[in-house]
Amino acid sequence: MSDMAHNLIIFDMDGVLVDSEPVIEAAAIVGLREYGVHAYPRDFIPFIGTGEDKYIGGVAEKYGVLYKLEMKDRVYQIYLEMATTKLKIYDGVHTLLNNLQKYGYKMALASSADRIKINTNLQVTKISHDYFSTITSGEDIIQKKPSPEIYLYTSHQLNVPPSQCIVVEDALNGIRAAKLAGMKCLAVATSFSQVMLMGEKPDAVCENINTALSKLLALSKK
Repeated sequence: MSDMAHNLIIFDMDGVLVDSEPVIEAAAIVGLREYGVHAYPRDFIPFIGTGEDKYIGGVAEKYGVLYKLEMKDRVYQIYLEMATTKLKIYDGVHTLLNNLQKYGYKMALASSADRIKINTNLQVTKISHDYFSTITSGEDIIQKKPSPEIYLYTSHQLNVPPSQCIVVEDALNGIRAAKLAGMKCLAVATSFSQVMLMGEKPDAVCENINTALSKLLALSKK
């Protein structure tokens, strides 16, 4: 596996490693209601994968309410309370990370979320920080997805050329970011259908994390 292990595998977090989308959506609906925004689940779909400022702010502004940072703070407060009992890890995540580590792959985590959410997710789902050579949060960058900045920043941190990076993504905005960064992309059909994902032209699509290993190995050979 030595030749293939030169690849850096960059994982998005929400919707890829942890099933957090239903939890942040529920927290955002409750939190925004305190600011007079009565949102519906469908309102959040265009903002999946873009970070909470856009996720919460985009919906608030859709309803004519000016976004304030305190809205995100309040939603995170609710999210952290919900996460302890409602947050789930996708089946097969620990096995995948263990196998990639065993094969000698370098891995990174790049999430548009703030670090407080990243740390909570990893702690609740018992995903060790040690799997990742670096962890990038939304606070480390300026432009959120679909800008490629988060992925270019992550690869730069580890001095790995974009052409040697494989991004694992669940969101349409995330696939766009990976492709704009000049990286290969494996899309996981957890948040969007395989048909919708294919519309963004990822290099491969898998149904879930349980089926990701063979796809990642295949992409490594290309």
